[in-house]
Amino acid sequence: AIARNGAAHLTLIDPAKQSPKISAEIASGAAAAGSDGIMVGGSTRAGGKLLDDTVLWIKKAVDLPVILFPANEAGISRHADAIFFMSMLNSCESYFITGAQRRGAPLVKRFGLETLPMAYLLVAPGGEAGRVGKADLIPRAKPELAVAYALAAQYLGMRFVYLEAGSGAAIPVPTNMVRAVRKATQVTLIVGGGVRTQKVAKERARAGAEIIV
Repeated sequence: AIARNGAAHLTLIDPAKQSPKISAEIASGAAAAGSDGIMVGGSTRAGGKLLDDTVLWIKKAVDLPVILFPANEAGISRHADAIFFMSMLNSCESYFITGAQRRGAPLVKRFGLETLPMAYLLVAPGGEAGRVGKADLIPRAKPELAVAYALAAQYLGMRFVYLEAGSGAAIPVPTNMVRAVRKATQVTLIVGGGVRTQKVAKERARAGAEIIV
């Protein structure tokens, strides 16, 4: 989708917010609207049987890749197509940088999931993810700090960088920050949080985001 359209769109579904059946209906609507994939997770309560059932319902409903977006090691399902194996590089809590990853890695290996190594960077306002993850939020006026983190991610071997303003954020990641990270790195750049309109999405895609959430 990136090669074809210049940018791809992923829809994030939190299993903790509705039943697996409703999650599948949301995924069907997203697919009909042109979304290129489904991310499942985002909440510390999105695990276990609820997560497995949600992934299975979604996979029956749509012919799109289902990628796990875990908030902790509980957010891993054997039924998904891949997992964003991610580290919140600007967390003040080691658990979110390497702790959950250490605990979850054996499960990822056992399930044979495709791993998509990603740096998860929280930009102000940060939302619930920033609060729970104890993030040292990247100020909106400091694109150079986002660049420094993104370069660190690239040099650590991560192929994806996700600039996240926080789910439901009133304001999205600034375009000048997206542009600066795109110019400085060779990673696949993901932007999410506060992207509510096609105009906002297109502006971030033009600035260099390859995936919009």
